[in-house]
Amino acid sequence: MQNKLRKIAGQLIMIRFPGTVLDAATAQFLKENGIRAVCLFRGNMTDSDQLARLTADLRAVMGEEALIAIDQEGGAVVRSTWVPAPPAAMGLGAADDTDLAWRTGAAVARAVKSLGFNWNFAPVLDLNNNPHNPVIAERSFGAEPRRAAELAMAWMAGSHAQGVACCVKHFPGHGDTNVDSHRDLPTVDKPVEELNRLELAPFRIASAAAPAMMTAHIVYPTLDADNPATMSRRILNDLLRDEWQYKGIIITDGMDMHAIAGRYGVGNAAVRALTAGADMVMALGTTETQNETLDAIAAAIASGELSQADIDTRLARLASLARAYPCQPRAYDEDATDREIMAEGWRRALTAYSAGGSAPQRPAAGAKVRLVARQDVVSDGVSEAGVPAAVVAESLRKLYDVDLVTFADAGTSDWNTLPQDGRYTMLASTSRLRYGEHARATWRPDLHLALWNPYQALDIQAPALLTYGFARPALDAVNAWLSGELQATGNAPVPGFEQ
Repeated sequence: MQNKLRKIAGQLIMIRFPGTVLDAATAQFLKENGIRAVCLFRGNMTDSDQLARLTADLRAVMGEEALIAIDQEGGAVVRSTWVPAPPAAMGLGAADDTDLAWRTGAAVARAVKSLGFNWNFAPVLDLNNNPHNPVIAERSFGAEPRRAAELAMAWMAGSHAQGVACCVKHFPGHGDTNVDSHRDLPTVDKPVEELNRLELAPFRIASAAAPAMMTAHIVYPTLDADNPATMSRRILNDLLRDEWQYKGIIITDGMDMHAIAGRYGVGNAAVRALTAGADMVMALGTTETQNETLDAIAAAIASGELSQADIDTRLARLASLARAYPCQPRAYDEDATDREIMAEGWRRALTAYSAGGSAPQRPAAGAKVRLVARQDVVSDGVSEAGVPAAVVAESLRKLYDVDLVTFADAGTSDWNTLPQDGRYTMLASTSRLRYGEHARATWRPDLHLALWNPYQALDIQAPALLTYGFARPALDAVNAWLSGELQATGNAPVPGFEQ
């Protein structure tokens, strides 16, 4: 009986696992527990051939209704890094073209479908209306609800046209937080009227078309003072299901995140999410925490806390998604064409920011340039690691004589120690972290290349170019601007950058 209940529970969770092959122990775990959904991350991938073998092995074990998911948003949040690099959502917001957004979503889907995926956890519908948000920033299409939703829905429609299901996130909205829910539990305390006007608006617009929606591990006191959205029946059932009449899948964000696991325990939280209205729990932790989750859900089924009718409804929704977007890999013959689409997006996203009335100026071809950048490349746990300083220097050396200077800590690095030799100084920001008081007060480059988080341009009193990401096409766009081939026509779609 326990094994039967665990097999039912297994259909209601999504797991992750380490490694680049499906080892015997993981395959057995999937089979024994009836698990039909996995999410793969950068550590599961090396190249197209390896990844196609891995997803084929997963399909063979999990069956025809397998759900194999990836976070391939664009910008810094991509897992398959060798396929054509999509611009970040905010870059598409800066370009402000729904046709470009559609073509980008379609190109992303063609690549990931060829690798064996049928579910992409994108696009992001969070409105980034807090410039100190540590985890969303350029992942958002902007701060204006209707336009952000239009761009996101165009992106989603492009993906769906190529047979890859989307999952919009993070409902009811992660954009106005200054805490990363991977590390702690944020709160967004606003009147319901303001939530309806801002945070909730793009999700409500998209709810008729989105086949899946991911919850946020955030407390919204005016909606439910006692529970984060992931475990709130008022939010998931009463608001999303009943009031909005949402018919798609509700999946939780990763339940291993500290905002949940550290406060509620993974098993207890999983049951609370399902009873609140979630259809699937993202049990991304370890085999140990996945077993704890399975046992807790099985016990809730046995006790009647989760009714058979509710389980049947959830399983029917999940089966419907898998049938509508089957895991059927395709040949990928559009790589070159899709790279052109992505390059167009990066180029049209490029945004010039004037500081103190000074617009960005191009050094003359062959000029002596000093590039200042971080020594290390870092990931925030969600994004991939930033671009190495040497790669930025190599790119700029196509145009200039470049002297590279790196720093370890922006909080202590002394700008005045740079040689006073007349070189044109560029600062390349290659992490998501905002600059602190020291850098804001003392760093004075001639040009700031904000290659990740656009809000960093507000920290440094210097003209800036905003790329909204650090992929190779972003560096190419910067060089095209520096050489005079390209004008920076993007407009930052968030407050603070008004010229």
